[in-house]
Amino acid sequence: MKKILIVDDEQDIVESLKFVLESNDYTCYCAYNGEDGLRLAKEIVPDLMILDVMMPKINGYKISRLLKFDSKYKNIPILMVTARSQEEDKLIGEETGADEYITKPFEIDEVVDKVNGYLKGN
Repeated sequence: MKKILIVDDEQDIVESLKFVLESNDYTCYCAYNGEDGLRLAKEIVPDLMILDVMMPKINGYKISRLLKFDSKYKNIPILMVTARSQEEDKLIGEETGADEYITKPFEIDEVVDKVNGYLKGN
């Protein structure tokens, strides 16, 4: 089973994503701040990450940059999910290596479709 790491400080978002993704036959791991998310990413090496931008300890941009510039983790697709919808925020997301940039509030089906696109297309 494919492993997905969800990192977001909003517990209801994490729980909703986890529930829907696990019903789509993915194994989900969760972290509620950037520090735990980064540690977990290196520990489990997920097949895909869903990452919030604004979080305690380490923000999503920094996690994305740290993972994307490390050859061991650079091929993990990262879906940024954030309330920050400005064009400059999206550019920062791209520069730090995010593969997708989804703004909140989002349709959960949209996220599942993107996840399936990355993980079932391989």
